[in-house]
Amino acid sequence: MDERSYGLDDVSVVMGAYNEAAAIGPVLDDVDAATDGRAEVVVVDGSDDETPEIARERGARVVDQPPRGYGAAVRRALLEASNPVRVTTDCDGTYPMERIPDFLELVNEGFDVVSGDRLYRGAETMPPLNRLGNRLFAATASALGGERLHDVTTGMRAYHEGVVESIRWTENTGLSAELLVRPAMRGRRVRQEPIAYDERLGETKLDPLSGGAEIGKSILKVCIEERLRRLR
Repeated sequence: MDERSYGLDDVSVVMGAYNEAAAIGPVLDDVDAATDGRAEVVVVDGSDDETPEIARERGARVVDQPPRGYGAAVRRALLEASNPVRVTTDCDGTYPMERIPDFLELVNEGFDVVSGDRLYRGAETMPPLNRLGNRLFAATASALGGERLHDVTTGMRAYHEGVVESIRWTENTGLSAELLVRPAMRGRRVRQEPIAYDERLGETKLDPLSGGAEIGKSILKVCIEERLRRLR
């Protein structure tokens, strides 16, 4: 196991944003408080409201990109980041930014991916349909991938840069699942860490039915590709 000793200065917190003016300010304030203002913050934005202005006012580096979907924004944010530990989050206030130091500690212990597990604590604030869908996604990914995965669509994870830069990410709506399934199936050290999950701020942009179908197809595609990769 490689020895790591990263501090908060080595963390990049990244997110994609689309019309999140009601939420992004408090989220970035929470990031600032959790990291003592030392972490780099990268926001890939395609908004037509005040989201980018609010982000810049709070010190984030905003990368403008036309709206291309969740995965396209998060993938670019991960690759635009310059620090060795990269923490993804959504800019809707649902994730506990105060856990960033805990995630960093686990990366320093040698984990390549630290995945925030909302379902472990029940995710009672999550709409029932979403909660059921996420449990089905986890069961499907576990069965097809051969690894016990608990919450494949969580938006809060920490990655070592070696994972981010060594895998070709292909999914859009299903990127959150791909970002866990591929490293797990490739034998990367993955820690699934229970986290709290809060009610979102602002309006949701994802339709649970059409979005759920896209995520399901992504899980199937990624698991098949990774199984075939093992055979080559």
